[in-house]
Amino acid sequence: TSIFLLLFLKQTTQNTWRRFMLKELVLGTMMSLTPTASADTVPTHKQFIIDESFCLAQNVYFEARNQPLAGQMAVISVTVNRMNDKRFPNTICGVVYEGPHRPSWKDETVMIPVKHRCQFSWYCDGKSDRIHDLETFDRIFQLTTGVVDGSYTIADITEGATHYHADYVEPAWAKTKTKTIEIEDHIFYRWEVQE
Repeated sequence: TSIFLLLFLKQTTQNTWRRFMLKELVLGTMMSLTPTASADTVPTHKQFIIDESFCLAQNVYFEARNQPLAGQMAVISVTVNRMNDKRFPNTICGVVYEGPHRPSWKDETVMIPVKHRCQFSWYCDGKSDRIHDLETFDRIFQLTTGVVDGSYTIADITEGATHYHADYVEPAWAKTKTKTIEIEDHIFYRWEVQE
């Protein structure tokens, strides 16, 4: 799959070929990011950038694909703010997939997230995480790749937010965080550091 990934990143102009490459990227990266991956495996720098970009793109796609760019940038900011906060994992993929896992009933060698016990609801809601809108995902993946590899710098419009929720729910944790901003149908909060 790494050959397909490198070809994908060359920004081909043929839409059909590009969609094929994106499908290979999605499938290949999903297989390489499973929690059962060997701890001995150290990815190359390029593969690490691709994996981190893919995790971030998944998070934006499932959390804010229907949002304008500001909403998508806010999800990126929250994910990166968590990665930079010592109370969370120190990689984007670690942040996105944080939460308890258990062996699948179909295959005990495959670890799956415990339902409704993760940081981002799309990851552990029991629904398929299949990417259906490849054009939207492609656009988001290009954005997240630029953020991860340093080509793009985005302003943190969330003012350091580490949490958010949809405006139609009221999670108990919201009372313990500092509200920073509302963007579209999401409300953002910062988890203050206790001195």
